[in-house]
Amino acid sequence: MGQMRSNGALIPRPPNRLFRAKQGMVTLREREQLTFEWTGGAMHSHIVVVEDDVDQLANYSYALTKKGFTVSGYETVDEVHHALTGQPSLVLLDIHLGQDPDAGFTICRWLLDRYPGLPVIFLTSRTDEIDQIFGLRLGAWDYLTKPISTALLVEKVAAVLKRANRSRGAMGPVLQDGALIVDPDRALVSFHGEHVSLTVTELAILEALLRAQGAILTYDQLAERTRQTVVTNNTLSTHIKHIRRKLKAIDAEFDALINVYGTGYRWESPPG
Repeated sequence: MGQMRSNGALIPRPPNRLFRAKQGMVTLREREQLTFEWTGGAMHSHIVVVEDDVDQLANYSYALTKKGFTVSGYETVDEVHHALTGQPSLVLLDIHLGQDPDAGFTICRWLLDRYPGLPVIFLTSRTDEIDQIFGLRLGAWDYLTKPISTALLVEKVAAVLKRANRSRGAMGPVLQDGALIVDPDRALVSFHGEHVSLTVTELAILEALLRAQGAILTYDQLAERTRQTVVTNNTLSTHIKHIRRKLKAIDAEFDALINVYGTGYRWESPPG
């Protein structure tokens, strides 16, 4: 440890903690899980970085810890599955990890199944528009391409966190029934961890049935929920048929949408 003078006396120089933290990121390379905890600053947000390039992982983590974030780093799908405990504030996620070119998409589905509404940002060298569209449809809040400066990355993270905090304060509760998760405010639906693409009308009907908690909704009540001017019983039945088909494509045994003859529909929660 270095020293400095004060009134002629030698006193210990305080350690450069940021330098030691950056050094530590490299020396921890041999461990299965790279975890960096730094709670300085006022943000107190936990950022998870999933990146298989240890140098990039160290650089991103160092830049974020400098701004007061707590950062945990992982390199593989298995590390995320076995080491991540509790919901982070935000996840930075590469797509190509190790030998798996689509590992990031797999992790994104898994994360959003466990933590609906979790802010996820893809950070990848994949620049194809189809990848960007697919990532955003999975529920990611942003899609950033490499190379990116650490200064810009930190600002992007801070901006998404602000959006998430504002949304969290304004949104109603996320609806969940068994393996089905519906986030009405973000128009996101997942079933058994898989994204379900619904139209605006289908989403409104599904939300209304879930909120009814097993009560029968008449055709008129469902029509009102769609916010459309003229909706016939046949039109509603067609929307219901499309919802059922999309959910059964994921789980062939799905049977929670119950038709009450001549009256309307109700949602019957699965047993257990």
